[in-house]
Formats: sequence, structure tokens, C-alpha cells
Amino acid sequence: MTAAEMAAVGIYKIALGVEYRGARYRGFQRQRDGVPSIQAALEKALSKVAGGAPVTLSCAGRTDALVHASGQVVHFDTTVDRSMHAWVMGANMNLPGDISVTWAKAMPKHFDARFCAMARRYRYVIYNDQIRPAHMAEEVTWNHRPLDIERMREAAKVFLGTHDFSAFRARQCQAKSPIKTVHHLELLQHGRFIVLDIRANAFLHHMVRNIAGVLMTIGTGERPVGWAGQVLQAGVRRTGGVTAHPYGLYLVQVDYPEEFDLPTRYLGPHFLSGLEDVAAR
Repeated sequence: MTAAEMAAVGIYKIALGVEYRGARYRGFQRQRDGVPSIQAALEKALSKVAGGAPVTLSCAGRTDALVHASGQVVHFDTTVDRSMHAWVMGANMNLPGDISVTWAKAMPKHFDARFCAMARRYRYVIYNDQIRPAHMAEEVTWNHRPLDIERMREAAKVFLGTHDFSAFRARQCQAKSPIKTVHHLELLQHGRFIVLDIRANAFLHHMVRNIAGVLMTIGTGERPVGWAGQVLQAGVRRTGGVTAHPYGLYLVQVDYPEEFDLPTRYLGPHFLSGLEDVAAR
């Protein structure tokens, strides 16, 4: 059923683009009463736009506590008729300042923000300097030890393609299979920023942060370049070192089939958007 056919019978499926600063939330997913989450804040704001009617969201990827997004996609079903402009502006009027809805679009019945997604893209932003940053301290991961980005780039090659990522999986991960396909992995540098840019069909719990932890360990010279492949082949989490901090992690893009024609924005996060060598990737 198309979006127009659904509207004719008074049912609407709405997709939204969402960005947020996750530092004061316990992740995207709604949790027990009193625990702040992105989902709960969004549902409360959208319910107000819907005249008090309850709204239940599904998302493309459930980001962890303290993790950010500039390209999250969600959807909900409703019988309330509002313009797309009203969903965006109304939601933003009722949201806290660290969450924004960036676009809205009426979708066909078979669209699902999670299950129709073909790939997800994250960026992990490292601030590499001897002195801890006073600005954006909860939006980047600070590493005080000098990092050799060429060693990190060489080590990262092993993750491309389809592999069993069990060694990069959190204990509480609920994914049915540890086998994932990494389509793109690049390390970009601009001044003191190092950006790990990774795209895959899906990710395991803590997978990006665990990859970042391994690459930073190699970047400092603490481990050889070949250690990344050894960890991957071992298939055991304890071989992979520490899990990198969540602050520098951003969900920046979700890919869907062309038939859905979802709006697109620049790749985030915002403070990288003016850097041509990063923003153009």
C-alpha cells in the first residue's frame, strides 16, 4: 500500500530524520521510568504534535548510552493527519535542545526504519593532543598519546569484507550472528582530529568502539600492525583490548533502497561539515 493509499483510509506511516547529542541519555531505546532516553523524549514530543495520541517509534539503529547521531532514521504509524512541516517543527518545539528532527516523509506501508535498512555508517572522532580539550569534551574521544595514522590505516584493512566479528562484540550483544560485512573503512585526519569512518550492513554491540580501541592501541605503537588480524581471527573478546569511550561515536547515515527516496543531508557531525576533505567523503 502506497503512502497515498494509506492516507485515503486515514492511516499514515511517517519516517523522520533525527540528530542528537547523546551525552545525557542512556541510549536511544526507551527504558524504565525516570531513565532519560532519546526514544522517550521523541515519543513525548511527537505525541503532543498528535494532539495527545500516543506515538511509538522504531529506529534504524539503537545507539548506546552517551553515543550521538546526525543521521538516525525512525518511523511511526498514526491515524493523525499532520503536514510533514508540522511533524518537524512541532516536534522540535517540544524537544530538548540536544535532540532535533531534521525531516519528515510519508512512507508506504512496507517501509520499516530498521528492517529495510541496507547499511549503516558510523564515524568515531578522536581528538589527538597531549592536553585534554575543554571544548566538546563529551563529543570527541580524547587520546593524549601521539597516534600514527598510517599504522592505523594499514591495520584497518583487515576488517574490510565479510568476517566473524566475535572478538569485537560486547558480552550483552543480542545479534543472532557475529558475521558482518564491512563495506567501507577509512581513517581521515584534519589537524588534531582523526576520524574513523566505517560503513557495514549491520553492527554488533560495541563493534565500532572495539575496533577503534584496537586501532588506537596500534596507533600508539603499543601493538604491531598485525595484531588487528590476530584479534579478528581469535574470535574471543578478551583478546581485543579496551572498549573505546562512547563520546566520539556518531551514527551518521543509514542506507535504504532507492524506492523510498529518503531526504539526505551532509554527513555529520556538525563540526566536521566545513572540512572539505572529510565532509565530501
